[in-house]
Amino acid sequence: MTAPRRVNSFDHDGLTFDVRDTGPLDGAVVVLLHGFPQTGASWAETAALLNERGYRTIVPDQRGYSPRARPRGRFAYRSSRLVGDTVALIHAIGAGPVHLVGHDWGANVAWTTAAQRPALIKSLTSVSVPHAGAFLRAMLTSDQLLRSSYMFFFQIPWLPELAIRLRPRVLDRTLAKTGMTAAQIDRVHQEILLGGALTGGLNWYRAMLLQRPTALRTRVPAPTTHVWSDGDSALSRRSAELAGHYAAGAYRLEILTGISHWVPEEAATTLADIIDSTAASG
Repeated sequence: MTAPRRVNSFDHDGLTFDVRDTGPLDGAVVVLLHGFPQTGASWAETAALLNERGYRTIVPDQRGYSPRARPRGRFAYRSSRLVGDTVALIHAIGAGPVHLVGHDWGANVAWTTAAQRPALIKSLTSVSVPHAGAFLRAMLTSDQLLRSSYMFFFQIPWLPELAIRLRPRVLDRTLAKTGMTAAQIDRVHQEILLGGALTGGLNWYRAMLLQRPTALRTRVPAPTTHVWSDGDSALSRRSAELAGHYAAGAYRLEILTGISHWVPEEAATTLADIIDSTAASG
């Protein structure tokens, strides 16, 4: 039997993705998927807490964010490609099935991966963003459409990038209103704007309408926890309440009080507890 080894990168679809692999090599594997506008660095505190509990954490910089994984055009960011990246990562680790965790867009990928490739997933913890079907239903039955209005602007080619680069202080004020700290906003500037990941990150939004209809219906058989925070200005409570309809196995909803959208950094200890508990049930 081959001894486990650290994974610093993996290849898929002609791209190379950077990976942060920490914790005991023989620990149960937790894969942590980040969202927009962040990289895997946003998981640092949560990952460290999980490492202390004996988990090995695998944190990729996803498609559009890793410097060697930034294909052009929205079609390269279809859900099937994003799921394929996660599946390729799990195979590269050679330690599946894994406990899968996602925040923001990473949660969308996590739900879809867990639904479509159940043999690879022991448990699912989604943070902020629910199953795509729940999100769509919330847009039709709550104020979610209004909360998500910025997504329509992001659909336009090149104009959002131009606007952000010309008026970065507008972006700063917007992120601050969502609960980001000054340090987090500075990281967005360094990793996303100066780091060249802005267009890649926005392409996730531009490809969202290319998602297959079946992805809106497929349920997750693995034990699942959805985490929603009442200070989240981007996601409605209704979206969180609907998430359970897409879990075919054990499910629970965790609601955090007084926490913004940026849960992995703002409530790392609580989130690590939830991930640990969900993993134990898987």
